Formats: sequence, structure tokens, C-alpha cells
Amino acid sequence: MSSGTGLDEHLALLRRRWLPFVGCVVFGGVAALALLLLTPPVYTATTQVHVLPVGVPEPLNQVTNRQREALNLDTEAQVAQSAAVAARAARVLGGEEPEPAEVFVPPNSGVLWISVTAGGPDSAAAQSRAYAEAYLDHRRAGALSALTAQQQVMLTKYKQVNAALDQVVRELVRLPRGTPEHTLAQQRQSVLNRQSASLALKYDALRTVAVTPGSILSRATPPDAPSSPSLPLYLGTGLMAGLLAGSTAAYARDRLDRRLRTAADVERLTGLPVLGDLSGPRPHGVLAELAGEVVAACPGKRLLIRALPHDLQPARRRAEPLPVSLPLVVLDGSDARDLARAEAALLVVGLGRVTSTDVAAAVRRLARHGVPVAGVVAAAEAVPTFVPLLEPHPHHHTLGKLVASGELDLGLPPDTTPIQHFHHPQRPGMPT
Repeated sequence: MSSGTGLDEHLALLRRRWLPFVGCVVFGGVAALALLLLTPPVYTATTQVHVLPVGVPEPLNQVTNRQREALNLDTEAQVAQSAAVAARAARVLGGEEPEPAEVFVPPNSGVLWISVTAGGPDSAAAQSRAYAEAYLDHRRAGALSALTAQQQVMLTKYKQVNAALDQVVRELVRLPRGTPEHTLAQQRQSVLNRQSASLALKYDALRTVAVTPGSILSRATPPDAPSSPSLPLYLGTGLMAGLLAGSTAAYARDRLDRRLRTAADVERLTGLPVLGDLSGPRPHGVLAELAGEVVAACPGKRLLIRALPHDLQPARRRAEPLPVSLPLVVLDGSDARDLARAEAALLVVGLGRVTSTDVAAAVRRLARHGVPVAGVVAAAEAVPTFVPLLEPHPHHHTLGKLVASGELDLGLPPDTTPIQHFHHPQRPGMPT
């Protein structure tokens, strides 16, 4: 019978398999501490850059209650981490290849946090400042390039309009006044004059645009403490990994290990009822309870005792008396007819020496002969020997005992009915 899925069943499984569980947790914690000691420390420095509009068209956000900045800072964050900015930062550092930068954008702000993680505090601060300066230079250069291109376009259009205007003026000189051609030429001259004036204003406006890519709000300073490795992070990760590995190992061990070590294992793995547990100390009255359990569980009058394994030895200590006379014919299997006559069977399982597979095989063998298993008696390394408290009549055989094979034998012949009445033997110190 497999374990259930309730919390109690899971906790019981972890209690049974505590050794691999605890071992994995301890190993995870120790491995995390060892990795913490072996990992070289690194430092993180951050520079805050305020990004401003440069005055030329650029990607914009729709300004709402949630997004109050017109600039698309997500795009700017990707630009700050680009290879072009990294190349500029390398030139700022004098040719030294910088570490990759991490850029964070606080919500509803126009500020970029440019962080660099390096092996030393001074190097991290210098690289963070280099990235910030390189980003602003790259943004300024891009804005100037776009502005120059716009000025060039305006200047080209202005020259084209002026050239067309000169041609119209020359035509007006040749055309007679009052003719339709002269009138059309005058209208075209007026249009070109307005276009030329508009282009001149736009060109002058582009030449006076101030390029302001942004400013550095807070320059990175060398950090006092390393940002990694972190003791809580490493230890927590190690313990969590140990918990997961320990739980998996405990469940796998519980599924694969079929050995019966306790009476609870017998019921859990075989599904058979345990009528008595004789593996530990036996308090007063336990044998009487065992006798009652056996009598109540046996559906017939002939009970076959089977020991698993078959080499269980009787206990070397003094035999303990069986306090009641059993109304059963107990068969020990020594007679070839015992298996055929038995109406039920009692398994005596040696804990720590038998697996649930062995018990299942024994149950199947008995089932093939139509003998149901009434229950199980759990024993330790040896089977206790029982002698009766009540003596039978002289013409009957004496009550048997659990022999070396672990089978309880009352010594009755096959056709003898169970003994129901006994007389008490005289005990020392008792009145006759």
C-alpha cells in the first residue's frame, strides 16, 4: 500500500527517511558556504543620468497619468547598453574594455541608472562614469548628425526655390506687361518668394537649436562593500536546493526501499493488519491481547503459522507464558497436510530481515491454496517462545510453542478438537 497524499503522510514519510533528507539539506548549506568562500567578490557602482530632449525628432511616449515623460526611456536604456556606447566608453577609459552595463529606468522619471559590476570598487565606479559620459556623447553626436542633415535638406530646398525665382524674374523682363503670360509669371514669383522666406526661417531656426542630450545627476563613487557574493542569497539558495533534493531523495528512497523495519512499515507497505508487535519491550498483558487478536482475526479453527524468514530463531531468554488457552488448532507446517487443512494463516515477520515483496509472495502462495492471511505478528531478530499458563488434561498433548521456524504449535493431532477446558497447575507459594 503506497503512501497517501495528505500532509500527515508526507510528514510521516520525511520522519521515516530523515537521514537522506537532513543529509541533503546539510550538504546544500555547506556547499553554499563553500561556494561563497570560493567566489571572488565583485563591486557595483551606479551613475544617474538625467535625459533631456535634444531638440530634434526622436521616439516619444504618449504622456498620460501613468507615463508623464515624453521621452521613450526604454529605448534610451537599450541605447546606453549598445556596442556603440561601449566602444565610446572604452575610449574614455583609455582603451580598456569595460564590463557590460546594466541600465534601470525608475517609473515615471526621465532618469537612467547606469550600473557596472567589476572586480574592484574603483574600476566599477570608473566604468560606470565612462558609460554615462559615452552615452551622453553618443546622444549628442546623434542629435547633431540629425540636425545637420535637416539643415542640409533645408538649404538644398532653399537653393532650389531661389533658382526657380531667378528664372521667373528673367522671364518677367522679357514678357510684355498686361499679357496673360506676364500675369502668370508674377503669381509664380509671389509663391516662390513666400517659399523662400519660409525656408530661410526654418533654416535659421535649425542653426540656432541648442543640443542638450542630458546631464549627470550623480556620479558613481567606489562602493564600500561588495555587491556579490551575498550570504543570504547563497545560503538561502543552497538550503532551498537541499530541501528539494532531500525531499526527492526521501521520496525515492521510500518508494524503492521495500524492507520492513517497523510494524508501521508492515501495514503501510503490505496492507496486512498487525495483530501484535513483539519487536520491543513487552509490557504486562500484551500476550493476552495478542491471543485475543489472533482468536478474533482467525475465521476458522485451524491456524497455520508461517515465519518470514524461515530461519528466525527462538529467544534465548526465559519463555513467557501464554495467558489464555486458544480455541484453535495451531499448525506449524511440519505435517504435509497442514497447508491443506489450514483455514487461515498468521505470518510472523522478522523486522529488518524481510521486504514487502517477500510478504506479498508468501500471501500469494497461501492464496493459491485458498488460505487467507488473518494478520501479521512483528518480531525482532528472534521469535519469543511461549508456553501455556494452563496445563491440558494428561490424555491430551501439551500446548505447543513458537519453534525455531517461528510457528506456534499446540501439539494437537490433526483430528483433535480444540481444548476448551483446562485445570490450573499448582504454582509455588499458592495454597493447594
